Amino acid sequence: MADASKTEKFQLHVPDLDELCQVLEKGLKRNFEDAEVCVAKCPDLRQAPFQFPVAGLCGKPRITDVGGVPYLIPMAHKDKVYNMNTVAKELELPGAFMLGAGAVSSKTVGMNAELMPLVLTESEGKPAVNGSYFASINPVDGKCLQEKYSDRFHDCDLGLLANLFACEGKPGKVIMVKASKRTGEDSLVSCMRKTMKEHYGDKTLALGGTFIVQKGKARIHIMPREFSPCPLNTNEDVDKWLKHFEVSAPFICQSVMVSKDPGLDLRLEHTHGFSHHGEGGHYYIDTTPSIAEYLGYFLPAEFIYRIDRPTETHNVGRD
Repeated sequence: MADASKTEKFQLHVPDLDELCQVLEKGLKRNFEDAEVCVAKCPDLRQAPFQFPVAGLCGKPRITDVGGVPYLIPMAHKDKVYNMNTVAKELELPGAFMLGAGAVSSKTVGMNAELMPLVLTESEGKPAVNGSYFASINPVDGKCLQEKYSDRFHDCDLGLLANLFACEGKPGKVIMVKASKRTGEDSLVSCMRKTMKEHYGDKTLALGGTFIVQKGKARIHIMPREFSPCPLNTNEDVDKWLKHFEVSAPFICQSVMVSKDPGLDLRLEHTHGFSHHGEGGHYYIDTTPSIAEYLGYFLPAEFIYRIDRPTETHNVGRD
């Protein structure tokens, strides 16, 4: 595994859940016609529409930023492969459940693709349960091709970069977010992240969790199967290389967001989503704001672990 030993740990600010709910609701009401945020019991995530390999998001919550965009852009570092069982140990939480956004290992999959990680990592002799999805460009028609990872592969690898929320997968109290009819310019995730930054200032908070685009459509991208043969030096280069699609609800997203970078060269927000109708990829924002409707469950992380931080960095391609 690519330099997992280079791991930096940072303790995050964890506010009272009721307080954080009030802060987030106030911010969301500036961006959505209707918004409600409260502390609630996490639903059983093993059930539809989630069908995760664990019941909840609770128990020693933490996030990790693995690798990074500089390992993809300007040119791909195909040797950067990370095993999620090893990542869990780096997070001091072997057997963790992890969700989030990343890229597949092209060494394993044989191409480049978006990864929607949903993995209960191995522990005490119990094998890992990989519920992940991956999305690529269908070479037949150029459209989105979403597949269940375990239907094709039997490892828990990812490549280049990932932003993951990890926990023990236990039931418990979480932050429930409801929002509908977007009136502002920000996505649900960007609005929540900016609200935390505005309220908590120099304190660094991080949230991870899942949300459903319940109504309307959303914009996503999928990376091409082949890495760019030419350097991608600007955001315009990256945008031209990516393939953009509009997807339909219900669309189930996994998200990690950080209010402020404490000096670890973090990606401040990263969201991937899947569906049960064959669409998946990197989520940006809804495209039908007047009917957009969201339901999400999140939890603040206690720590962030920065794994294999790139020594040469830039800010291109982080949207």
